[in-house]
Amino acid sequence: MSSLPPEESHLKVLRLLEADPALSQRDLSQALGISLGKINYCMRALLDKGLIKMQNFRNSENKLGYAYFLTPAGVMAKAEMTKEFLKIKMQEYEILKREIDQLRQEVENS
Repeated sequence: MSSLPPEESHLKVLRLLEADPALSQRDLSQALGISLGKINYCMRALLDKGLIKMQNFRNSENKLGYAYFLTPAGVMAKAEMTKEFLKIKMQEYEILKREIDQLRQEVENS
């Protein structure tokens, strides 16, 4: 299982739940490749911060299930996290692009 920084984990969980509120913690764990324990910790943090709310529902097998919905604060936080994540990824991209250009020059000059 991979290890994502908390902010990245939170953003990815918010994005997945926005698309499908009925995802279980096990589904999230598998989709993100992180442990079920880390997903549980992340979900608790998002609930404590008021970014998601949990609603009980019963599925077809009469087992208790949950749906996780983004709150208005969660929608705003997701947008802000997305903006920050994009900024970080763009910086990483520029650094990687320069490194690739340097490597190409080394190959051409050898």
